[in-house]
Amino acid sequence: MTRPAKRAPLLLAMGLLPILATTACNAAGPDTAAAAQDTPAATSADQRPFTATEVSRFDQPWAMTFLPDGSLLVTEKRGKLQHLDLTSGQKHEITGVPKVAYGGQGGFGDVILHPDFARNNVVYVSYAEEGTLDTRGAAVARATLALNADGSGALKDLKVIWRQTPKVSGQGHYGHRLAFGPDGKLWISSSERQKFDPAQDMSGNLGKIIRLNDDGSVPADNPFASQGGVAAQVWSLGHRNVLGIAFDANGKLWAQEMGPAGGDELNLIQRGANYGYPIVSNGDHYDGRPIPDHDTRPEFAAPKVTWNPVISPAGLMFYSGSLFPQWKGSAFIGGLSSTSLVRVAFDGENAREAERFNMGERIREVEQGPDGALWLLEDGSKARLLKLTPKA
Repeated sequence: MTRPAKRAPLLLAMGLLPILATTACNAAGPDTAAAAQDTPAATSADQRPFTATEVSRFDQPWAMTFLPDGSLLVTEKRGKLQHLDLTSGQKHEITGVPKVAYGGQGGFGDVILHPDFARNNVVYVSYAEEGTLDTRGAAVARATLALNADGSGALKDLKVIWRQTPKVSGQGHYGHRLAFGPDGKLWISSSERQKFDPAQDMSGNLGKIIRLNDDGSVPADNPFASQGGVAAQVWSLGHRNVLGIAFDANGKLWAQEMGPAGGDELNLIQRGANYGYPIVSNGDHYDGRPIPDHDTRPEFAAPKVTWNPVISPAGLMFYSGSLFPQWKGSAFIGGLSSTSLVRVAFDGENAREAERFNMGERIREVEQGPDGALWLLEDGSKARLLKLTPKA
């Protein structure tokens, strides 16, 4: 896909790049792919085909998932798991969550249900945890969700089943998005922790897409299983900061990831493929050093969509409902720095941005509700949970 020229040389010539590099690479700052960017045209509020209704508010929410009864679990980055009864509006904190390493981009992350949750009540959570000597890394745990009649509850028998290796310094690029595939396997995005080279190093699992059995063991048919160790966990490599993974209706896995200074990506994840970071990217380093484009190294898997200027993608889901029939089969991505909801349309294995809706706030997460409505979580403190329904 042809893209606009990289912006780093222009910023350098204008004397703006040192500011961009300091802000965007600051581990204590927001996880946006660029601190300064042009904003593409987006559909304004009065032109949007939906009504956005505020349902609740949360403190730095990061992820959400619907339970079979229609209620909602929401993670908050500081280390809380909230249960929201959408009928009564009552919110209860779920106890028994693991201790998280909060700071920068680190904290409580994703929450998803086991495919057989209706029978076993098992949930999976991801989070950043402390190591030794000022190091950190992402972890994934499974537990049994025990809910009380009033909506309160606890995580029971919590067990860590996966960890990023190695733990490193810094507070950025954990990734730790979770999904179950049609094969019943657990998929994890493990970002490269702002350390670049680990994305190509098979002695660790940073900068990789991970595939595990539901108990954390390694499937024998993984592409690098014969190598043993952490390499056996890996499905694909060469990723930067993957903040959304989802399966389409045909069972194909897609992942979006933040590029460096430019070059956000949507990738079709292929078995054993190398996506090239940091050897290639359709963005540049924040200090102005160029990175060769994907088309210079065809041995690396190229993205299906790139964004330059960036959207700072967060969350990814495929729409399958009937409330918005015109969007069936589309993917939706939340935009952080772009303060938008982005719709992606597909033609087989090809993809393109089809629409962008200006939401006026950073969007951290997007999910489909049981009735086919779209649900969004804004980013930051006092963030709104929004329900999107067709405009009357």
